[in-house]
Amino acid sequence: MALFLVVPQTPQSNMMSPPSRNRMLMCPPDYFRIEYEINPWMSLKNPADQIRARWQWDQLYTVIEEKLQAKVELLDPQPGHPDLVFTANAGLVSGKRVWVSNFKYPERQGEQTFFREWFMENGYEVISVPPELAFEGEGDFLRMGSLLFAGAPFRTDLSSHIFISKELQCEVISLELIHPKFYHLDTCFCPLNDRSALFVPDAFSPSSLKILTACVDHLIPLKTTEANLFSANAIVSGNKIIFQRGAETTRKKLENEGFEVFPVDLSEFIKAGGSAKCLVLWL
Repeated sequence: MALFLVVPQTPQSNMMSPPSRNRMLMCPPDYFRIEYEINPWMSLKNPADQIRARWQWDQLYTVIEEKLQAKVELLDPQPGHPDLVFTANAGLVSGKRVWVSNFKYPERQGEQTFFREWFMENGYEVISVPPELAFEGEGDFLRMGSLLFAGAPFRTDLSSHIFISKELQCEVISLELIHPKFYHLDTCFCPLNDRSALFVPDAFSPSSLKILTACVDHLIPLKTTEANLFSANAIVSGNKIIFQRGAETTRKKLENEGFEVFPVDLSEFIKAGGSAKCLVLWL
């Protein structure tokens, strides 16, 4: 896989509107369960406890509203779509425009209709990505200041990086993911501000590690046990961070960096390969 900085062909750059960081989309876990296996975390032999999952989701919702003071918009859950709860994969939002995802696996492709309808009903200009391109939204596209990082190839095609770069008229920094447990960029890379980020070193190819080192002033590596707690799959708003409970080393590092950390237990969602960040989409 070739890695490169994707640069728009016009002289305009960095035209992407950053999210406001005070409004996000979530979907209640009414139908959340493990119904298939499309990543290494999922096992039909290890089902999610639906009552516990609902309690965990409610705790996350409360912390977001009370501690982050963010407005949560809700997408109606749908039977037969257990992963609809992971709204980060709905698309990529820029202002009142949204590029809706093309899910790689058939098991999730039915979600696209519900995401598209919600955005249309809420006044967004909905833009389609070419159907031949796998593209899983904010799961694989993360902003860091004026930069936009993008992951491939597990769930998002490298060609979609080029498409998004041209659509947004901004540079896209492509990163190669090599560890199947960290199949989306937001499972292994978490921008904290415009100079610092959490990351999982083993998730990236050697060339991508060089790119990260060149682009990010302060990289904070996660040890394996806390990477497996999805510590990089965190919700960041200003100096406040929400992530999975139990990552004490990471919590201490972040507090030493001046962040206020809110640990939440989301272990039932980790069974499906997602955690805090996967459960929200910034609007």
